[in-house]
Amino acid sequence: MSREFEIQCSQKSNVIDKFLTTNPLFVCVISYTETSQVPGITFAGANPDLIKYTSPADSEFLLHGRCFSISGVPATPDGIPTPALLTRTALLLGKIPCLVVNSGSKIDPKIPFISFGINHGKNIQYEAALQLFETHQAFDYGNVLGKQLSKSNDLVVLGESIPGGTTTALGVLTGFGIDANYKMSSSMPTNPHDLKIRVVQEAIKKYNLSELKDPFKIVSFLGDPMIPAVAGIATGVIQSGSKVMLAGGTQMAAVLAFMASLNVPFDKICVGTTSYVTKDENSDLNFLVRAISPNIPILSVNPGLDRSTKNGLLMYDKGVVKEGVGSGGALITLLLKSNRSLDKDIFLRKLEDEYEKSIENIVV
Repeated sequence: MSREFEIQCSQKSNVIDKFLTTNPLFVCVISYTETSQVPGITFAGANPDLIKYTSPADSEFLLHGRCFSISGVPATPDGIPTPALLTRTALLLGKIPCLVVNSGSKIDPKIPFISFGINHGKNIQYEAALQLFETHQAFDYGNVLGKQLSKSNDLVVLGESIPGGTTTALGVLTGFGIDANYKMSSSMPTNPHDLKIRVVQEAIKKYNLSELKDPFKIVSFLGDPMIPAVAGIATGVIQSGSKVMLAGGTQMAAVLAFMASLNVPFDKICVGTTSYVTKDENSDLNFLVRAISPNIPILSVNPGLDRSTKNGLLMYDKGVVKEGVGSGGALITLLLKSNRSLDKDIFLRKLEDEYEKSIENIVV
């Protein structure tokens, strides 16, 4: 059995070579949506009061290996740690720089970050997620940033942290006419599809979608602050000639749908995620991406957590959390930078070392 990681690709394997990189940059976009407060919608945060701290704490952990906004690290209610643990490990091993963008986080992180200056997203059940000018601002600021980043980086990897984001992504995909019902992923072992669909249908009742032609209005009414920010950054990078990896699961399909509505070319973009998402029988990332364009490759990797001695990491292999904070994309980027040569044991040892330092040795 090979000791090295293998990148899986939804298209011909030689497509992977297109995304080989020498100087990648990882960007984590942090956001918040009040939709995350709907009971049962998300596993992010040990309790509802902590959900708003999840994104800033994730970004703090990426840079420092510990959090300042909360005690300990972001975790599910039963103690499974944030996927930022995997992301940080991959970035450290690959010496990949990380930049944090605040696009509507309810709490500012206690680290240096770039702010897009917009409010957090509202609960789409009751009101529009964003004001129209905020959606434009998030996209426009992202576009400017993306153009600058492309000048120094041949691959920009875009991850996100926004609790409840698969529900707002479902809203956006539905708004663009894509049947995403029962196809969105979840951090929970039991995916609350019916609840997400009900929330989105309640949101849609307020609008006449057949007359909603402006893509910025669809995102404003049914989305969240992460979607236009990531779409804007990706667009700016592509327009300036560099490559983009959307590091995430089914939420990134909403970003792609928004970009497609703006006629952004997809020749330099891919999705990077974990095999926990691509092999999830309760979601369908491949269908969602194909519904937008058949030419967007989905790259995935199995982090190998089934061999871990840490219960919190073993649970990932059992279908909990699965993805987040760009974890799958960060590991794939590490492999792309090292020309796909990385021993699984080296990564796992480093990951468990980070786990011990940040989880087991912290006194809360």
